[in-house]
Amino acid sequence: MSDEKLVGIVLVSHSAAVATAVAELAKGLAGGGAAVPVAAAGGTEGGGLGTSAELVAAAAASVDRGAGVALLTDLGSAVLTVKALLAEGDELPGSARLVDAPFVEGAVAAVVTAATGADLDAVTAAASEAYAYRKV
Repeated sequence: MSDEKLVGIVLVSHSAAVATAVAELAKGLAGGGAAVPVAAAGGTEGGGLGTSAELVAAAAASVDRGAGVALLTDLGSAVLTVKALLAEGDELPGSARLVDAPFVEGAVAAVVTAATGADLDAVTAAASEAYAYRKV
């Protein structure tokens, strides 16, 4: 593990496969993004569809390098799970932040920005700005 303080990214999806695939895509588009700590927290402990507070908390702890943790979610109950963990106050790193961003584009922007050594505010802003990406 690197001593460099980088923002960690947690991708919370209702599907383990989706969370893992988006993490791989974002790291790949960030030039490998090997230094950026990214964790997928998808599905339930039993491998089903849904979200798991335990998996999210474990993922956040695994990517915490002292520069903050950005959590991106896919759908409604994933948002509620992260909000509940943040409200509890002791389940997530103190610097954890729920990011209002599109899941795929936001994840890519967050990982690319974190790879530059940017702080949590810049990573959050880059992910949120992905709402403005136009496709036509």
